[in-house]
Amino acid sequence: MKPQVIAVAGKGGTGKTTLAALIIQALRVPGPVLAVDADPNCNLGEALGLKVERTIGQLRDEVLEQISELPPGVPKDQLLELGLHQCLVEDQGLDLLSMGHGEGPRCYCMVNHVLRRVIDSLAGNYRYVVLDNEAGMEHLSRRTTQDVDVLLVVAEPTPVSLRAARRIKDIAEDLGIRVGKKFLVINRVRGELPQVEESGLPLLGTVPYDPQVEELSARGRPLAGLPPESPASRAVQGLLGKLSIGKEG
Repeated sequence: MKPQVIAVAGKGGTGKTTLAALIIQALRVPGPVLAVDADPNCNLGEALGLKVERTIGQLRDEVLEQISELPPGVPKDQLLELGLHQCLVEDQGLDLLSMGHGEGPRCYCMVNHVLRRVIDSLAGNYRYVVLDNEAGMEHLSRRTTQDVDVLLVVAEPTPVSLRAARRIKDIAEDLGIRVGKKFLVINRVRGELPQVEESGLPLLGTVPYDPQVEELSARGRPLAGLPPESPASRAVQGLLGKLSIGKEG
């Protein structure tokens, strides 16, 4: 079974990780969901209330350190697959992988090749894969996951943020990332919207400013505490409904 892959991207401070977490929360009931934190800041686990002990970046470095010491005949694939499962944080209807830091100066080609295959195989166990990406989308460009069905670019309702959204769209196109559909999502809306054409993306919808989200964030509490009838939760359900994602059957 091929999962539906949703990637969320946006400049820092736009509420990108919050939106990704709300999408994951909405999908974990029909789930299961594989959440991939592809932002080096690794904040998705906190938003979901999950503690990350080990990242893929740490695994890559550890494997490169061990390869020269492995006896002949020990398969590197098994070592990476075992390490990958140790990076997986499991919860009801949801598992989380954190990519962690980017690559250093060493050659990661073999490690990345095996990781791509193992992660793609792992993703086949899920109905949905949701990726929280950094603005430069390094991990998508390195094909550490399957092709993307929907790319949601998050912006705030300001001209500066909309121009940043256009740059992210252009990065995805320049990198040749295979994306089925690309949409703009305007976050933290309080009043009228600016002209969104500047983003170069069709507008999927908006998420209103939600004081309950701000309160949870200020208290360092996960978004699981956000009631389903809250404005942000209802808006995200509406976005997924427009995409026909998250419906049973």
